[in-house]
Amino acid sequence: MGGSPIAQDPRWKAVLARREADFVFAVQTTGVYCRPSCPARRPAPQNVRFFANGEQARGAGFRACLRCAPDAAAPDERRAELAAKACAIIDAAPKPPQLAQLARLLKVSPSHLHRQFKQTIGLTPAAYAAARRAGAVRAHLRGQARVTDAFYAAGFNSSGRFYAKADAMLGMKPGSYRDGADERIEYACGRSSLGVVLAARAERGICAIFIGDDANALADDLATRFPRAQIARAGEDFHTWLDAAVKLVEDPASAFALPLDIRGTAFQHRVWTALQQIPPGQTLSYSALAAKLGAPRATRAVASAVAANPIAIAVPCHRILRADASISGYRWGPERKQELLRREKKS
Repeated sequence: MGGSPIAQDPRWKAVLARREADFVFAVQTTGVYCRPSCPARRPAPQNVRFFANGEQARGAGFRACLRCAPDAAAPDERRAELAAKACAIIDAAPKPPQLAQLARLLKVSPSHLHRQFKQTIGLTPAAYAAARRAGAVRAHLRGQARVTDAFYAAGFNSSGRFYAKADAMLGMKPGSYRDGADERIEYACGRSSLGVVLAARAERGICAIFIGDDANALADDLATRFPRAQIARAGEDFHTWLDAAVKLVEDPASAFALPLDIRGTAFQHRVWTALQQIPPGQTLSYSALAAKLGAPRATRAVASAVAANPIAIAVPCHRILRADASISGYRWGPERKQELLRREKKS
């Protein structure tokens, strides 16, 4: 077996490992061609031929395997289609459907739906539905809707259930989110060896740490991120908060003990929490972070969440690199990212 040229082919290793890949293999003794991931018993390598696709295999006289259906949509495509249909049902439903109900509509088992959905979207169906409802509440409140109108429009059937979840969804009281005037964000800027550092604090804690070259530009960014809040320069009592943010820039491996007010979607929270679990001096790739979250196919969504992080260093998005370990994009500049990593490793 080891002496067969096929046995040395990398594609044969994919067949043995039953990995999904972009080719098919045919078995001369049975006249059948299969996906590399086919669960059928493996043939002897000397009886195998490889083809780029099913059309080539059929042209050579082979027929499709009935077990793995190599001419049907690939598993990734089927998974994406199932997730898209589930999302459409959740989006259109007046209130989030239960997993069992959703599975019945899609004619699959609840466990299969749960697993396939999470692998594709990066969230469970329930978490996705919660994030969508949170988005609906935010949209209605931003439109100056009454709080009661907002929670009914988002699918809540009682004010009690809404208010029980509102704090986690909005990061503040729903009336405050709607009015904006009830939320005050104060900020100050200081100098560091990497440029200007802006630290901003809301009622619950630090909601932004920005790094840049111009204090006015950073203040404009803050106003853009929190368009309905009252943005004001902080008083003298804020200096300990600003000093802590500047110290973190100078020593990114140090502990940051101040409370954080982290706001984002359910998926962004999962990503940002995972970032905080990466030890100083260590890095992960986007794909490794996605795998850590149990969503290996959500690399792009993970990258978007990393890029959206508003709290530099305290939520250490600088510890994420490309798959080849090279420096990827960084909101505050790749040179700063490289220097932050150097300082952590030095520590």
